[in-house]
Amino acid sequence: MYEICGENEFKTLLAIESGDSISGVARKIDENRETIRRVVNRLEDAGYLVYDDGLDVVDQTVRDAALSFLATSADVSPPSISEAYVLPQFAEMEYAYTSIDAVYVWTRGGYQVARDPDDYPLFIAVRKQDLEIWTEFFERFGILATEERQSVDEHDGRLQVVLEPREQITAEVVDGRPVIPLEETIEFATEHYATFESALEMLDRMYEDIDTQAEYRMGAA
Repeated sequence: MYEICGENEFKTLLAIESGDSISGVARKIDENRETIRRVVNRLEDAGYLVYDDGLDVVDQTVRDAALSFLATSADVSPPSISEAYVLPQFAEMEYAYTSIDAVYVWTRGGYQVARDPDDYPLFIAVRKQDLEIWTEFFERFGILATEERQSVDEHDGRLQVVLEPREQITAEVVDGRPVIPLEETIEFATEHYATFESALEMLDRMYEDIDTQAEYRMGAA
């Protein structure tokens, strides 16, 4: 009964929201669709989930066990940067990537502001009432989560999460990742134009219904 329980199986169980498609789950956990299709088949055969007009996990206790397993595994093998971007999917709380990560998501990974792999912050907007729960969630994986970015000598590990508390979360989904709206992302990038000039040009090309005025500002410089 345990032979089907591997890392991809646990991540799949945790990522599923009722009605999700296989492709949707694959995007959430940054995996190949065919890989997740095979995982879903195994989990369905074992009785852990059903697939009828969308995916559904049969028992919440299975998800709890999967999260505990991944958290325990993090003690031996800490999450990589790419895995850290997947983890919030498993918290079952509202959130959205914000700040420089909103730019990263909206450019579909096309623009990544320089971040030291040995001191890498992720920026996430969360509901104010969930702030403490988010902090505890990331602590389970050995990742510091605070409202202010910490210097590298103030925390252990190469990853940290900067939480931006909000009264409510307004998010759109891009490639399986919830992110603050495009308009808000452009406002942020414009406020930090020197850093995100290339990103604004990229967004101008990618989305026809927005105007970042990037070309205008270049001409005025």
